[in-house]
Amino acid sequence: MDLKIFDRLESEVRGYIRSFPVVFSKAKGSLLFDEEGRQYIDLFAGAGTLNYGHNNPVLKQPLLDYVQADGVVHGLDMATSAKKDFLEAFERLILKPRGMKYTLQFTGPTGTNAVEAALKLARRVKQRPNIVSFTHGFHGVSAGSLSATANAKYREAAGVSLGNTTFIPYDGYFGPDVDTMAYFERMLEDRSSGMDTPAAVIVETVQGEGGVNVATLRWLQELQRLCRRHDMLLIVDDIQVGCGRTGTFFSFESAGIQPDIVTLSKSLSGFGLPMAMVLIKPELDIWKPGEHNGTFRGNNLAFVTAQQALEHYWSDGAFTREIQAKETLVRDWLENMVHSHPEADLSVRGRGLIQGLVSGVPGLANKIAAQAFKGGVVIETSGANDEVLKLLPALTIEEGQLRQALEVLDRAVAEVVAAEQLAQKQSNARVLKFGGKGR
Repeated sequence: MDLKIFDRLESEVRGYIRSFPVVFSKAKGSLLFDEEGRQYIDLFAGAGTLNYGHNNPVLKQPLLDYVQADGVVHGLDMATSAKKDFLEAFERLILKPRGMKYTLQFTGPTGTNAVEAALKLARRVKQRPNIVSFTHGFHGVSAGSLSATANAKYREAAGVSLGNTTFIPYDGYFGPDVDTMAYFERMLEDRSSGMDTPAAVIVETVQGEGGVNVATLRWLQELQRLCRRHDMLLIVDDIQVGCGRTGTFFSFESAGIQPDIVTLSKSLSGFGLPMAMVLIKPELDIWKPGEHNGTFRGNNLAFVTAQQALEHYWSDGAFTREIQAKETLVRDWLENMVHSHPEADLSVRGRGLIQGLVSGVPGLANKIAAQAFKGGVVIETSGANDEVLKLLPALTIEEGQLRQALEVLDRAVAEVVAAEQLAQKQSNARVLKFGGKGR
């Protein structure tokens, strides 16, 4: 596979190409094909951008029809028929059935644009600069979003001081027996804790980049209580785990909470087209016209596919039930892997169709991902030390393809664990041979 042009011209910042060193040329559903015609099952889904798969025909044909009819492609924030149809569908199929009242703000096209707008608005509303974020949280890599992102790898790349954020331990950070909300409450109540009164708290209900860390429903409910009690806005970053990833359209629905602000992007368009949106409680919408703008705030092609996704997948509860059935299938396979390889120190965590196979053995998850790719499965790792193999398949993946991918993954785990054991035995033998001292 010739990758010389990428090595010669593309920045060293490129990342995923290093894990998947082939030239992909075609994609359909949950399948990717490289230039040599080899097929791969996609358990990555564009880092959660392709919840409905690649080139989904339900979305593609309306998009082609729109372009063929000379529909408006770029319209800044002007009124267009595509935007109108999306707004009507979102209100009818998402907001009203859930009893939600939000104003919608279309920001620049990526998730970090939505987070920047949410943080900026929260600070304006409360007239306070400080934001609370959580350990292992990821909210983007532009300056404001990066300030609320915990991972040192991203923070160190900033080149400037990242302030106005206080980090609090996420649910389970100290293990299951430590209530981190009690710690947070104590910090808020103690005027000598060193925490400046926050304007808002930003949280992921499931930390994807952070290692598939799952907040309990009780913890999320307690977080909302603290926000209400201490006059802080609650921002839920639903960019990766919204749009059905956990089974319901919003990841926080099962907790019964009502965030003040919600950020959405990634799978919002449903087709991999860039689109981001902020949901704001109407009384918080204090923006002046054009005060937070951008050339690409509102992608009309994305409006077309997003509206079709809502109409087709979210008009009733059937899609949620389908996701839940696939969650059970994936979870059973992963739990079996854990029990089959006790020496690998494996465990499972996740919600819906974001599931993580966690290893306590350094480097093991990356080796499994590489071995799975050799077997024709695209899968990534996450976590502070890439210790989590993250399964993020399209929500629409066919059951047969999902089972086939899990079989490949199962073999990859077995092969990597066996290789690790063999390497350990050989290492021990060398130590014995030289009387406990290496040369």
